[in-house]
Amino acid sequence: MNLEVDIEHWPAADWEKLAERAAEAIGTCAPELANPLLHTSLLFTSDEEVHALNREWRERDKPTNVLSFPMLERDYLQGLSPEGPPELLGDVAMAHETCAREAAEKGIALEDHAAHLIIHGLLHLAGHDHEISTADAVEMEALETKALALMGIADPYGDRETDGEN
Repeated sequence: MNLEVDIEHWPAADWEKLAERAAEAIGTCAPELANPLLHTSLLFTSDEEVHALNREWRERDKPTNVLSFPMLERDYLQGLSPEGPPELLGDVAMAHETCAREAAEKGIALEDHAAHLIIHGLLHLAGHDHEISTADAVEMEALETKALALMGIADPYGDRETDGEN
């Protein structure tokens, strides 16, 4: 997968390298995302920008941590040959203030939380959806956890059974 990364309103760090590592890790776990024909844009931006996108495209009047805008159907993506013309997988936008607040609440590094959300957003572009069913959520979380482990990042769902979260 080829990433085009645009960074606005995020603190100085190598976000592009983090995004590339996350894309490589999830490509190992979800091989359809490793296709060299795929192109994805990733925007590191502000709560204000994500709020506007969320309101315009999802009719939800609030910021969120990550938004994904898929361009391909899952069946098409899974059958895509590694040869042929480039294909736009979709766009991902991440809100700094929300991501930073969530990382602080979890007591984890912003970079680790951002890696998780990049992987989460890319899986949404590939047609995974944790809101369809419990089984779909479990499958998506397992892919996220496996990809994060490849990056040396702890399971973000590891304490779920003990703290009552769903």
